[in-house]
Amino acid sequence: MDGNFNPKWDDLIQPGRVHGSLYYDEAIFKEEVEKIWFKTWVYIGHESEVPEKNDFVTKSLGPMPVLMARDSNGEIQLLLNRCPHRGNAVCVQDKGNRARFTCPYHSWTFANTGELINYAFPEGYKGTDKSSLGLSKVTRVASYRGFVFGSMAADGPTLEEHLDGAKGSIDLLCDNSPTGEIQISAGFLKHRTRANWKFILENECDGYHPAFVHSSIFSVSDSAIGDLYGDAAVAVTRSLGNGHTEVDPRPEFRRRDKPLSWFGTTPDRLPDYVRQMNEAYGEDRARQIMIDGTPHTMIFPNLFIAEIQIFVIQPISATESVQHSTAIQFKGAPDINRRLRQQTMGSVGPAGFLLADDTEMYERNQRGLEIRQPEYLYLKRGEHRERRDENGYLIGHSTDDLPSRAIWKHYREMMEDK
Repeated sequence: MDGNFNPKWDDLIQPGRVHGSLYYDEAIFKEEVEKIWFKTWVYIGHESEVPEKNDFVTKSLGPMPVLMARDSNGEIQLLLNRCPHRGNAVCVQDKGNRARFTCPYHSWTFANTGELINYAFPEGYKGTDKSSLGLSKVTRVASYRGFVFGSMAADGPTLEEHLDGAKGSIDLLCDNSPTGEIQISAGFLKHRTRANWKFILENECDGYHPAFVHSSIFSVSDSAIGDLYGDAAVAVTRSLGNGHTEVDPRPEFRRRDKPLSWFGTTPDRLPDYVRQMNEAYGEDRARQIMIDGTPHTMIFPNLFIAEIQIFVIQPISATESVQHSTAIQFKGAPDINRRLRQQTMGSVGPAGFLLADDTEMYERNQRGLEIRQPEYLYLKRGEHRERRDENGYLIGHSTDDLPSRAIWKHYREMMEDK
């Protein structure tokens, strides 16, 4: 697909199958950056990562580096990490606290609100209008329950319109905290993989692979998670609209009817957390929350809420991506937070099993596409048993390809949009 970008979407994305070039063609990737990453709402970070005035963290919007800063007035700023003078990064630290950023190349200095404060040897800029030389900003910024999103598009749906049914997943996550708030404070691990970002996007709510790819960790840890992904499972997959998808294990957890079964533990092992939840929500509501647990939701295009951790997908090129992962922490709940960190380290840490398993599969998939026949990848599993739930969302069995089909439907709509 070299030369002018003029894809035939009827050929590339067909009912129940997609063309392999969608995962490796550089022209398609470049168009994705413009039509998806620079147009839709993209998750940037969480407000708790910059709790104090002048705190900052380095983030990304697609392949583009961004500084998320809390300015001296306490407002969240999303600044593009590029000096307008020669294009150098004005900050190379992962995080810190500062009211100003100074470009290391020629010492231009900017406020953490983006304004140019001064430049070295200012006599050379006599008569220059500084107001036009500040740091650029992400065009639109909005947050939902502490989750900060940015969009480079001046117009379009609001963040809540974009989130659609995925708002309920964020609500469910926050409700599992006795204060109604989560914190992202455990630090991120960065996992680079030689694979297209959409392999990761699809995998996060693919319930067909865990019984096979993750069988070793399930058996070693004596985990009941594997029961969610078998023929007898009552868990479901769901399309939440706008490319957002989920595996919903709540039917299985409700069948078990045991609080904290989702976390592989029992109330007597987390007495302080259970007490706090009962005080915050009342015993009946708290019990239901602790039975249902936290969500397993992929918010298009880059935020994966994975029960006890979040992953953020960063596309680098058509064949390379980075996953940023961290433990979720419930504000004001130290006993469960310790276990959340420990389980995250065991599953997706440097010596963890889950992410290593998945990454190996992504990279094998990517290498497999060098074999050009068959041209298409098959996504028809469970098509015959799709149905609507009581809220009108399309659902299927936990092992079905419904999430991938929903993702590709939304992807095509965005790529065809003028």
